[in-house]
Amino acid sequence: MQKSYKQTTHYSRRTFLGASASAVFSFSVLPSRVFGANERLQIAGIGVGGKGKSDFDHLAAHGDVVAACDIDSRRLDVALRKHTDAVKFSDYRELINQFGDKIDALTVSTPDHTHAPAAMMAMHKGIHVYVQKPMTHTVWEARQMTTLARQKGVCTQMGNQGTATDGIREGAEYVRSGGLGEVKEIHAWTNRPVWPQAPGIVSRPTEVMDVPDHIDWDSFIGPAPMRPYHSCYTPFKWRGWWDYGTGALGDMACHTTNLAFMACELTQPTKVESVNTGPINDETYPSWASINFNFPKTENRGPIKFHWYEGKVGNNGKDNKGVKNLPPMDLFHGQTPKNSGLLLVGTEGIMYSPNDYGADWLVYKEGKWHKREEVKLPEQFLPRNGRGDAGMKEELVKAIRENNPKIAMSNFDYAGNMTEAILLGNVAMRAGGKFKWNAKKLTADRKDANKLISKAYRSQWGFEPA
Repeated sequence: MQKSYKQTTHYSRRTFLGASASAVFSFSVLPSRVFGANERLQIAGIGVGGKGKSDFDHLAAHGDVVAACDIDSRRLDVALRKHTDAVKFSDYRELINQFGDKIDALTVSTPDHTHAPAAMMAMHKGIHVYVQKPMTHTVWEARQMTTLARQKGVCTQMGNQGTATDGIREGAEYVRSGGLGEVKEIHAWTNRPVWPQAPGIVSRPTEVMDVPDHIDWDSFIGPAPMRPYHSCYTPFKWRGWWDYGTGALGDMACHTTNLAFMACELTQPTKVESVNTGPINDETYPSWASINFNFPKTENRGPIKFHWYEGKVGNNGKDNKGVKNLPPMDLFHGQTPKNSGLLLVGTEGIMYSPNDYGADWLVYKEGKWHKREEVKLPEQFLPRNGRGDAGMKEELVKAIRENNPKIAMSNFDYAGNMTEAILLGNVAMRAGGKFKWNAKKLTADRKDANKLISKAYRSQWGFEPA
């Protein structure tokens, strides 16, 4: 791939970790451009291989592709086979600088550590964005993304595709209408990690490798500290490294806990605690973790205790053996736990979703389990989509055309709140023990935890905060 390194605009991070409550929760919307009924959107994509290809393809179906970017020229060529006039880039900064005034909407499906830098740069130019989950790499970035989207009035969507299924919206309606009584506990689990990380990998490789001709290594590293190329990082295997991914919690919780956030209208926890986590190292996520979150009461419900479980307890990395990290078995009432799932425990029943996306669920009441179609649902009050992953992009396009960001149900107001809460689990995992959390000030009551709320950015790869 021919790489261009023309002078590009770059920003340095502000020297603060948060924003005041007034800055976070109040903003003035700048009206977006209104589109005619038959006017085609101008589309671009950043990270168009792997999951990024389906995101890009789905959005591209609603307009004309003008440009795309990927650090792997082979993947980029495949993604653009049907879009021969699109301009190719390996550096997202060049794409946005050169085409920022020509793009209406773009996808960002890169490794987690470049989600916020790319999307923030785009939103500053008024571009509508679809960003794969988790929305960001750090808690601070999630707050910045949410705030800027409000300020700019752009339409946004995070890629937790279960949001567009009918099942998750029916489940949320059922819980909000009192179907389980008052929800007291939430339990969510995953069999991840299924990629290389601790205990098998706890340090950087010493082997020296040449960078393949089709890889732009500088652009892969992006805002992270530079390190030599090695095939252990990309593709996909970056998830288990602190510098690039968000581990099992970041990868799966935006899916698995989505029903809980929607049904219980969760805000931000007031206390987070790592209660059973494997050995921590400086390079990769641990092989197992259990995190507790305390969510405070709101006008609509009481306090809720949220428990997260991942990996296999005791996994030594030699034989992949260990005990599956699961909720208490008595909560399943005879059901066999799937590899991942969700339990909502209420005063009048339990909801069990054996599906990563909350698309299907059962309810335990009066001594037996009832299938979703066997319970009495309340009158519908949430819109229906029923189109899964493609439906997420359809909602975003509808939001853009109607100039109404709320139409996209995993917009950054919703997804930003979720991402902040979830990534606090990684902070607790790495810091160890527990801390109290002040969401308005974006601070913990421990200095070591506060250092993990944000991060430093490599020169010329930062972004202008909101």
